[in-house]
Amino acid sequence: MRLLHMGIRMNHKKIRRLMRKYGLACPIRKANPYRRMAKALRTNAVADNHVHREFKLHGPRKILLTDITYIPLRGKFCYLSVIIDAFTMQALSYKLSEGLEVDFVLETVKALIREHGISLDSETYIHSDQGFHYTSIQFRKLISDVGLRQSMSRRGNCWDNAPQESFFGHMKDELHKQAKTWDTFNDIAVSIDDWMDYYNNDRYQTGLKKLSPNEYYEYITKGIYPASMKI
Repeated sequence: MRLLHMGIRMNHKKIRRLMRKYGLACPIRKANPYRRMAKALRTNAVADNHVHREFKLHGPRKILLTDITYIPLRGKFCYLSVIIDAFTMQALSYKLSEGLEVDFVLETVKALIREHGISLDSETYIHSDQGFHYTSIQFRKLISDVGLRQSMSRRGNCWDNAPQESFFGHMKDELHKQAKTWDTFNDIAVSIDDWMDYYNNDRYQTGLKKLSPNEYYEYITKGIYPASMKI
């Protein structure tokens, strides 16, 4: 095209021969491998939005929210998948990954079942966006196999999963200083583990009667309010 603008017509095969002769190379932007993966895994299996932003209406372990967030690391990204209880705001399970393959999202669900399966039932929804992880055959089959139901936000509507977005926002704000010291994937993993433990057990929230998420769950399921806070 440059030669044509200069009034020179030349066969593309001759151009290639000259480029090889003089060691010339034209950089070609590689396709995003995860975009190809998303296209390959994309299905039309979009679940209805059964939650309708009623995050607090149905009690604990009824509306579970899940999403993936990107965490920068030296010019690349790591990916964090989390499942939270919309009522208690507990982080029930999470998985950090160096890639966007579907497996780490499936592992997040498997961890949920291992650690909290006894408190879930056939009325429990897992609510997500319409990302390729959640419309994939593997994810839908896993949700069905463990007896849970699936719900999805409307396309491009972040408010349909607002508590999950807020969770990620607070996490990134509170890890901002630590993020400057991260050099390896393990550095991020250690910080995430520490923060999740702090969040569930020590991060008090006004909307949870000034309790941490784990304390609030104990309170609403067993009536146990921390003795030190009783007046």
